[in-house]
Parts: sequence; C-alpha cells; structure tokens
Amino acid sequence: MATIAIYSVKGGVGKTTFAVNLAWCAAQISRRRTLLWDLDASNGSGFLLGVDPKKKRSADTVFAAERNPAKLIQKTAYKGLDLLPADESIRTLGRQFDTLGKKKRLAKLTQTLGRDYDRIVFDCPPVLNEVSSQVMRAADLVIVPLPPSPLSARAFDLVVDEVRGSGKGHPPILPVLSMLDLRRTLHKQARETNRNWPVVPLASAIEQCAVERRPVGAFAPRAPAARAFAHLWAAIERKLADK
Repeated sequence: MATIAIYSVKGGVGKTTFAVNLAWCAAQISRRRTLLWDLDASNGSGFLLGVDPKKKRSADTVFAAERNPAKLIQKTAYKGLDLLPADESIRTLGRQFDTLGKKKRLAKLTQTLGRDYDRIVFDCPPVLNEVSSQVMRAADLVIVPLPPSPLSARAFDLVVDEVRGSGKGHPPILPVLSMLDLRRTLHKQARETNRNWPVVPLASAIEQCAVERRPVGAFAPRAPAARAFAHLWAAIERKLADK
C-alpha cells in the first residue's frame, strides 16, 4: 500500500482535480484498489466523482478512537475506486486532532484502511496546521500542482518547509506544472526552467470535469489532458517503486 497526498497551501491550483484524476488513473490504468480520501471541507472530490455525502457528520466520526472510518466509505461509478467523502464538519478537524493529542492518528487510520487498498490518495485542504502535519506523516509521496506564477512558487516553498518539518523521514515531493499554456511568456519560461517536472496543460477538457462530474479520462480518454494525467500517474508509480 502507498499513500499519495495532493497538496498546496494555495487555492485554485487544480488540487482537487488532480486528486480525482490521479485516483481514477490508479484504479483504471494501474488496476490498483484505490481510496480517495477527501480532507477538504468543500467535498470537491465527491462532487467531481458524482458522489454526494450521505449526511452531515462530526469530524470525530472518522478520527475518534472507537470509530471505524471504513463504514463511511462510498463506492464510485468506477471499479476499484472508492471515496471517503468530506463535508463542512472537516473544518473542526484541527481542533479534533489537538483534543485527541495523537500526532500520528491519520497515519494509523491509513495503515488500517491500507489492508483493503493498494493506493490511498489524499485530497488535502489548502492549510498549514495540524491537519497538514498529520498528512505529511501519513504520505509516501506529496504531489504539488504549480501553475506558473510567482505566488505559486512562493506557495511551493511553504509546502517544502512543511514537508521537511514533518520529520527526518519526510516524504519526497513531486512538483507538477499545472494549467500550463505555452502561448504565454511566463509559462514558457517556467517550462524551460523546470524541464524535468511533469506537466498538466491548461485544457477545456479539465474544466469540463466539473460539468461532467467525471474524471477527464472517463469522458475524453484521447484528450491531451487525459494523456497528461496518465503520464503523471506513471511518474508517480515510478517514484513509489524507487522508495
């Protein structure tokens, strides 16, 4: 079992779209038993997969010691891909972790869920707090979507500091240029500067994910964006194999 965190401290970078499409690639391309764990209060992953929360719940439903998070997992329309959805109650999660006083609670829950899954993908909230610290302790690899901009570069530096602060055995980081449009000078410069980084282009097919409520590979498998996510997933699998 391996865990992949899709993380950024900056909103609007395509984090949830990455999480959904990469989880779909894990299940459909690699045939991995995959769980997408939505830790973002907006429940964006559930929306993009066409899965709505069954009901509101308290954050301690998942994280309290006597609770079994597996009971909250929902099936998706895609074989091998399940969802542990979020809702607005996740907003209290930082306080809940502080109350529990357990710095590796998320990691331990992940190990338990890993008995049933080969890959667990975290859709992380764009925050720097105890929640992000717990995710870093649980993750084997951190994916950081980076639209070419000075603000994104600054956000990436913050992510690096957060990951390194999680301890000596911190997970590796894979930055990905997202929303790349090579017609723009700034984007071309970013691509030339970071030749070894994977790329996900600016594409209408990706924007259509929110309309279709499906991963791009499910409704436009031949689109360049679908190929980009497939190539990124292959890079992730190689990275995990090298650990």
